Amino acid sequence: MLDVDLLAFERGSARQQRAVVDGVMRSLGTGFVFTSHDLPNDLLDAAYGLLERFFALDSEAKARWRVPESHGQTGYTGLLVETAAISDTPDWKEMLNWGTELPRHHPLRARYPYRYCDQVLPEADVAGVTAVLGEFHTRLAELQTRFLRIVAVGLGASPDYFDDMLVDGSHLTRAIHYPPMTSAPSDAHVWADAHADINLVTALPRATAPGLQLETRDGWVAVDPPGDHVIVNSGIMLERISNGRIPAGIHRVVAGASDSPRLSVVQFCHPAPWFALAPLPTCVDAAHPLRYPTIEAGALLDRVLYEIGLMRPSDQSANPVA
Repeated sequence: MLDVDLLAFERGSARQQRAVVDGVMRSLGTGFVFTSHDLPNDLLDAAYGLLERFFALDSEAKARWRVPESHGQTGYTGLLVETAAISDTPDWKEMLNWGTELPRHHPLRARYPYRYCDQVLPEADVAGVTAVLGEFHTRLAELQTRFLRIVAVGLGASPDYFDDMLVDGSHLTRAIHYPPMTSAPSDAHVWADAHADINLVTALPRATAPGLQLETRDGWVAVDPPGDHVIVNSGIMLERISNGRIPAGIHRVVAGASDSPRLSVVQFCHPAPWFALAPLPTCVDAAHPLRYPTIEAGALLDRVLYEIGLMRPSDQSANPVA
């Protein structure tokens, strides 16, 4: 995993830009890269403070903010709900999810109602959370769009290749609270079992405790970014677009020796679901024959959401948000 400078790509010389592209592409060969950023620290502090207040609420109060019909795309998701595709044991984590709310007349809301639903955040229990998390979501989505311009160049496309694809994308920001493992139902549970993300890339600007690990040929290694850097990892959609040249990073989150909780906020960067994902021609040659068929982004997301248990019929019977 390498450390790259996003701002050098945007403001540096041609030589500096080439160095950043090279570093990103080499590091994403592992599925992960670290990048500098210009997210305001006071915004991060405010967001994490409000989220800590929410997760400190009792279980009944948090359950009021569940939105079962959204399949985890907004509102609260409780403990032991999400399960990694390769696992039979639910993860020991709870989550608060949010994104951008499109106008009601937007065609994407009609076509994908559970992905573009009314956003639900616990404003009544945590005053000010809606505005802060909304700004957090917007700023992080802008950062991911800028980062993907580096990836586009590295794949032999125009820097703005992903820009149109990301307009009204179903970007999901997720705050994940991992309780102490001593309170887990059994030793079979972990914070988050091994998995790959569904989307193009995922950004993680901060975590309150270690635990994130990357799978490599030599086993699991800790993902420890330099201070004030964002972790970016590649997802299944980017693997398909790159014809496998950028693999989806397999990762997990495990508790260390201390019995402390962990809070992190990640954003999954998604194309608008009506775009068709197909390998770029620049990524297909004799040494890299065409590997993936074309699939609509929304269909691919639905398939994986079903596999990890977020589209099961049992979700529909949960109590709706108050």
